[in-house]
Amino acid sequence: MNIEKLQQLYKEKTLTPREYMKQIKENIEAHAENPIWIYVLSESELEPYLAKLESCKVESLPLYGIPFAIKDNIDLEGVATTAACEEYSYIAEKSAYVVQKLIEAGAIPVGKTNLDQFATGLVGTRSPYGACQNSIDPKYISGGSSSGSAVSIALDMAIFSLGTDTAGSGRVPAAFNNLVGLKPSKGVLSTSGVVPACRSLDCVSIFAKTTEDTQKVFDVAASFDAEDPYSRPMPVIEKNVPSSFRFAIPKEDQLKFFGDSEAEALYRKAVKTFEEMGGTAVEIDFSPMLEAANLLYYGPWVAERYVAVKEMIETMPERLIDVTRTIIESGKTKSAEDYFNAEYKIKAYKRQGDLLMKEIDFALTPTTGTIYTIEEVNADPIQLNTNLGYYTNFMNLLDFSAYAVPAGFRENGLPFGVTLFADAFEDRKLMELGESYIQKASHGK
Repeated sequence: MNIEKLQQLYKEKTLTPREYMKQIKENIEAHAENPIWIYVLSESELEPYLAKLESCKVESLPLYGIPFAIKDNIDLEGVATTAACEEYSYIAEKSAYVVQKLIEAGAIPVGKTNLDQFATGLVGTRSPYGACQNSIDPKYISGGSSSGSAVSIALDMAIFSLGTDTAGSGRVPAAFNNLVGLKPSKGVLSTSGVVPACRSLDCVSIFAKTTEDTQKVFDVAASFDAEDPYSRPMPVIEKNVPSSFRFAIPKEDQLKFFGDSEAEALYRKAVKTFEEMGGTAVEIDFSPMLEAANLLYYGPWVAERYVAVKEMIETMPERLIDVTRTIIESGKTKSAEDYFNAEYKIKAYKRQGDLLMKEIDFALTPTTGTIYTIEEVNADPIQLNTNLGYYTNFMNLLDFSAYAVPAGFRENGLPFGVTLFADAFEDRKLMELGESYIQKASHGK
């Protein structure tokens, strides 16, 4: 099911939003053993949304009757926001700006999804509500921190979902659950009403099964919010996808697959497919990106995570999961000197990155070099999480837009994904290129 098909059924009157929500609820119940949801709206809570739709025509609203899931660090009016920490919980007085825009366009909120606590992690295991299991093999991680947001789409509990992405949380779960994941340019989707991880870097992300759905949601959600100091208007860029293009890939010695030979083969196959589409692969030195990535958790930006939950971590530190507390508490010791030294480095890396990007149309990397079981991550939570961020952690620090797309399966059935990234505000171009790749790859099977 996708937006177009569902709305066609509504128009034909063979299905109503009320009937479809009943199907959604039944599907959620069928997967109750997997801690995907922190909260699902009750019948009475859904009623105002359904009643509003019954007074409208399908054609009048771009997202009429489309169910969506909301990561539980994003506010929905009248519902608790927990950020996967019950003691932090508060009832949202109003919906986050982006959520409100989607509801006004006719979308139906299903509920709030599980996440790595305070959006700190790429694994999906760091939640007191339970480790969210991969949608294909429950022994494996779902990816995080937007774990429930991704798995809910993969298991047909919503048509699209909202996540957040500071270090890769809107891309890693997409790769692990065979979805597309858009990490928009910073500020294009408002973060008003979002519990901060790193306020200056956070992005609201979109998960879906198709590019077409992602584009429709993005067209509604990409709205300038004057009350969000980090909001930026999406400029109108008339740029067609070229029939021939140049795309960057990391130098051979900068590629890491952490022993996952099947992931390596799938990445090389994706590069070949882009070449068959008319692309020229250009090896570039990814050092500026990789060195910037190291600053996200080991540099002063972790102090933003500390600021975001300062009261909680100082008064009730025992309420945080051990690994989450360890990471966030490290932010307390970062100094202004640390910040400015790191800021100067980031400016230099950004300049180098921009010069590299001027020579190409986009860059192509694995979304992650490998995937792990839940047991493996629990045994070595910090290092394996670091491995997963190798290709993702630099993206917001260097102000890139990114689109993660599926890129095949390993022999054990687990998916692999690649990410296209480019300058800020290239979101729509990346979605078009990503969709062209998906079509080419599927036809080449």
